[in-house]
Amino acid sequence: MPWDFEFTKEQEDLRMVIREFAEKHIAPRIIEFEEKRMIPNEIIEGLAKLDVFGVVLPEKYGGLGLDPITAGVILEEIVRADLTFSLAVAYLVHTSWGYIASKYGSEKFNEEIITKAAKGRLWIGIATTEPQAGSDVAGIKSEARKEGSYYILNGEKAYISGIREAREQFPDGGGHLTLVYTDKTKKHRGMTFFYVPMRSPGITYRLEKEFGRKGWSFGSFAMENVKIPEEYRIGEEGRGFYIAMEGFDHARAYIALANAVGTKRALEIAAEYIKQRTAFGQPIAKFEGVQFQLAQHWAEAEAAYNLAYKALWALKKEMEGKINRFEVTKICAAAKYFAVTTAKKALDDAMRWMGAYAYTEENPVALALKAVKSYDWAEGALEIMLLIIAREVLGREFIR
Repeated sequence: MPWDFEFTKEQEDLRMVIREFAEKHIAPRIIEFEEKRMIPNEIIEGLAKLDVFGVVLPEKYGGLGLDPITAGVILEEIVRADLTFSLAVAYLVHTSWGYIASKYGSEKFNEEIITKAAKGRLWIGIATTEPQAGSDVAGIKSEARKEGSYYILNGEKAYISGIREAREQFPDGGGHLTLVYTDKTKKHRGMTFFYVPMRSPGITYRLEKEFGRKGWSFGSFAMENVKIPEEYRIGEEGRGFYIAMEGFDHARAYIALANAVGTKRALEIAAEYIKQRTAFGQPIAKFEGVQFQLAQHWAEAEAAYNLAYKALWALKKEMEGKINRFEVTKICAAAKYFAVTTAKKALDDAMRWMGAYAYTEENPVALALKAVKSYDWAEGALEIMLLIIAREVLGREFIR
């Protein structure tokens, strides 16, 4: 589908505001994110004052009501400043799933939860993965039963981002859109989404030590007879799987942009380094072997960047009713696949150019590579992206 857009003056003005904040308050502290395994409160509070957490949430509930492209502009500046991707995770997960929660949530839910989420007082995450179910979403075991005007949830979720922050860091806490079965006999048509506050009685949790993105928590939580009001059901019973698939599209588009921008920034850093690093009597930037690698990676990163923005543009057009849902899914899957595979190759070569310095915990390119590796799986494995693309190109009758 042909596409075109250019950033508006308002988007560029917003970019400058976020860039100023990011360069002053975020970039100087990214090593601290890694070492302390948390984002300082003052950074979260500063972003909240800039309305970053409400960018795509409805104005009716305190958000800015802006489009995914504008949200992407903000994400760009966050990633450029923080190549650990810790803040990128915090922002893109909340932005993706906060939008979905608001779109399908009840009026009471929006009034109670989204109004706080829009002001950065509460964080919204996603919990579909379980110990034995990742990309195979239908393999989950968690379930809910209805009791009067409440649902009782039991089960376990694994490898979930933002558990500690939703319990302890945000003033009004937070929670996760949690996918469970309400009728296992219907398989994926028996799944339902609920917003589960992480401070709910009956929740226990465990945090893991992540390989990268260490500034944002990562772990598992168990639900034992957790009581959730009916108003916190997100969408109708049995529609959870389909709502989750829509949410994954939003997350994949932002993930694609984060990876593309991270790659572009890492290449800028590496390019400056190879101009200074000498070998055999001259800067290694003069060696064609290095030049050709840099040129190839720059071209691919630029292509990934543009495909990521096409995905965000497609989401915007879907909101306007101008593009088919499955076309959006294809574009978002392609954007994520291409951006992640491009990033891994480019960052690996950039580390090689930087020699032993790249093998330190303070090297920004190394921090980026550790973060990017997580997107082999997050919001769907790369192989799932290929299956989605093939399904939409060939037709469903060719896919088992």
